Amino acid sequence: MISGLVAGKLFGPAELRIDKAGKPFAVAKVLASSGDGETLIVNVIGFESAVCSALQALGEGEPIALAGGLTPRVWTDKQGNTRPALDMVAHRVLTAYDAGGTHLA
Repeated sequence: MISGLVAGKLFGPAELRIDKAGKPFAVAKVLASSGDGETLIVNVIGFESAVCSALQALGEGEPIALAGGLTPRVWTDKQGNTRPALDMVAHRVLTAYDAGGTHLA
């Protein structure tokens, strides 16, 4: 796994889920721009309670930065074009609210 930092905008609301052992986790999608201007979808999962809380506190389109493990992937759109994507296990979250000192995950 690659350690990385990703900044982008939340795409849709984060979802809180419960695993088979009864532990909560959060999933979300983030749209991030690559260096060549292409938009990447980052599929985010967070297991730590602070990460789950930070993801759930944001609405669609809000800016977010995440640190964690990255796994590159490729997916095929409806037109048959292959597109890059990333899967991330987030360990830290930074939002615009952190600048005001309201919370840090």
